[in-house]
Amino acid sequence: MNENHYDVIIIGSGPAGYTAAIYCGRANLKTIVFEGMQRGGQLMITTEVENFPGFPEGIDGPQLMEQFRKQAEKFGAKLVTKDVEKAQLLNGRPFKIELGGQEYTSNSVIIATGATARFLNIPSEEKYKGKGVSACATCDGFFFRDKEVAIVGGGDSAMEEALFLTKFASKVNVFHRRDFFRASKIMVERAQNNPKIEFHLFKLIEEIYGDESTGVVSGVKLKDVRDNSIVDFPLQGVFVAIGHDPNTKLFEGQLDLDEKKYIKTIEGKTRTKIEGVFAAGDVQDDYYRQAITAAGSGAMAAIEAERFLESIN
Repeated sequence: MNENHYDVIIIGSGPAGYTAAIYCGRANLKTIVFEGMQRGGQLMITTEVENFPGFPEGIDGPQLMEQFRKQAEKFGAKLVTKDVEKAQLLNGRPFKIELGGQEYTSNSVIIATGATARFLNIPSEEKYKGKGVSACATCDGFFFRDKEVAIVGGGDSAMEEALFLTKFASKVNVFHRRDFFRASKIMVERAQNNPKIEFHLFKLIEEIYGDESTGVVSGVKLKDVRDNSIVDFPLQGVFVAIGHDPNTKLFEGQLDLDEKKYIKTIEGKTRTKIEGVFAAGDVQDDYYRQAITAAGSGAMAAIEAERFLESIN
């Protein structure tokens, strides 16, 4: 028997991939997980997670992912920390996955490659990720109680996150490079009518700086795009809400993707248009984008894969 043939190949890690591996392992399916070179997903840049059930004191994102990973290993999943180079899904079973000059095959595939938050791509931003810079208000807003923060963006997600942050922050500044918004009119009006939110139009963050003694954000250099003038703007948190990009490049031309490039699945299921291929987590969910919902869909994908394999045997 081909040692590189598996019942299930899982592409991607994070809550969805590891949960799928746990369920597949417990179902006694021969399972391999290609974690990617940056394993663990977006939680690897989250300093503390307080809304994942079972951790009343909170837990660091990387620590949580390490526990997921160990549990997947405990139930027999083979974990490979490499990026998949090619996936052949259209030619029927067995599906073929290539990386590092080797080919792996399986009768079912679970895609859990996640999505990547768009950031500002300025050098200082990287320095303060998890130390005042975040791409998830729902995840990190609690840590900014009674602090002044900023949201960067002009879409519905930016307005939603600005409104959410008013539950904690003393003031929320919305920085937007234009004087019109992609957000719906009603969302903009809600934000404009909130006394805790102040809009700053034609503004871009040029640099993020911090307190050297604490290593956390203490302000930004704000650029006016009309005259290129720059001012210091003291604050304690920067939330970037300019969208996410699903990691679906491998699957373009093979799976149905929506207009934002997220994988389309059957409503209420994780099954894709190809029998035996499933998608879980942020790679097919641009609405919830939470660790707990990703984990839940990973469990769903594993159960669906198990039942699919039973049906063809």
